[in-house]
Amino acid sequence: MRVLITRPREDGEAVAARLTALGHEPLTAPLLEPRWFAGAPLDMSGIAAILVTSANGVRALVRRTERRNIAVFAVGPQTAREAREAGFARVENADGDAAALADAVPRWLAAEAGALLHVCGAPSAGNLAAALAARGYAVRREILYAVDAVPLAPDARAALRAGTLDAALFFSPRSARLFLEQTADLPLHRLTALCISPATAAVLPPARFGAVHSAAMPNQDALLALLA
Repeated sequence: MRVLITRPREDGEAVAARLTALGHEPLTAPLLEPRWFAGAPLDMSGIAAILVTSANGVRALVRRTERRNIAVFAVGPQTAREAREAGFARVENADGDAAALADAVPRWLAAEAGALLHVCGAPSAGNLAAALAARGYAVRREILYAVDAVPLAPDARAALRAGTLDAALFFSPRSARLFLEQTADLPLHRLTALCISPATAAVLPPARFGAVHSAAMPNQDALLALLA
């Protein structure tokens, strides 16, 4: 299959390598790219664990602290893998979304053990911090990066116009919305949309696509399993 990958470039290239190994033909066309915020080293005093909801969160974190002896509570397997590769000694994996992470934290750490540092990107709704605050946790949010929209690459537009792509991978509701905005003039009826979550799939009108499918779990491995 010829598959469009809409992830930011660093992660998208890793996905492309996996798809190539599986016999697919990937085309990377990022719709979002991270932008790191410079600043002083983070004040980690009193922090018992770090909440991270994306691999980009880990990448932003390591730019602002050298500490690797604080536990990292990750939203899913890709984020957990990024944290382990960055050298964090204890990494826990919620294997889900932000709601699953909020539910998992009490299994790993008592509220009275100390504060949680939530590494965020902009824009960020703050739902995770609110959910944990309701459970009695002190949560400090640090916005360390932004995720900016970028135009769909010309080669991706050309392939969509020609109808030569079989599927497209969508990793967030925001990227799905950007895709719709940037392809309003292009035919998509031959394209199968493969989405990381029901919330992402809900953004895409089924009538515009050949089919719209959601991964069984909200993580990259489950999404790629849709191509098996």
